[in-house]
Amino acid sequence: MKNTIFFLLFLIINSACTSKKDIIYFNNLNTETTDKTQLIKSTITKNDILSIVITSSSAEIVKAYNMEVTQSSNGYLVSSEGFITLPVLGKINANGISCMELEQIIANLLISGGHLSNPVVNVRVINSKFTVLGEVNKPGTYNYQEENISLLQALGYAGDLTINGVRNNIYLIREEGNVLNYTKIDLTSKDWFSSPYYYLKPNDVIYVLPNDAKVKSGGYVKSLGNLLTITSVSISTILAIILLTK
Repeated sequence: MKNTIFFLLFLIINSACTSKKDIIYFNNLNTETTDKTQLIKSTITKNDILSIVITSSSAEIVKAYNMEVTQSSNGYLVSSEGFITLPVLGKINANGISCMELEQIIANLLISGGHLSNPVVNVRVINSKFTVLGEVNKPGTYNYQEENISLLQALGYAGDLTINGVRNNIYLIREEGNVLNYTKIDLTSKDWFSSPYYYLKPNDVIYVLPNDAKVKSGGYVKSLGNLLTITSVSISTILAIILLTK
């Protein structure tokens, strides 16, 4: 009976434990080599909000092209047809091109139309966002203005994974066109560095699964004290069952 009790106790404690390799990121990382990441070309899409600032040596003249921006901090909304409307220049198709490409298009229109001889155009998407759900310290939806943001940076925004987060099976959900795709990412390996999911795209959703210990405990085993309490109750239950079956 003693051996049975110890064996069952081992199973109870072991089920709530997580190995070191399941917690540490990039177990197979070799510090003597580097991995090339796939930089994603970020493109403007419908419903993006753009900050567009035009500057030139002619400060007074350039005011007309920034009028709407100075009157409102909301920027320029890309319509459902993919167009923005700029002062003087009118409608411009921005859908599916990068911010740098749109900067060049606007600059060329200003020059070819005789509006400005040496314009400097700066375009940024100001409503890019991603969502992190599941076993992270600060789940939620986050805005960012960087041209490219990595999955690791996104998890940093969310306060990193909790100790109960599954690091080798993270879901990344991405909408491309009218298709919803998802992939699984293993943060304990460096192999995903060279995948197309190293960098996020706007509106990506990251979901971190809970580990078996969290699922089994129903979220109540959060400290060693709680674990010992549950273990004690389990041992008492086991003893009672053994005595009753004698």
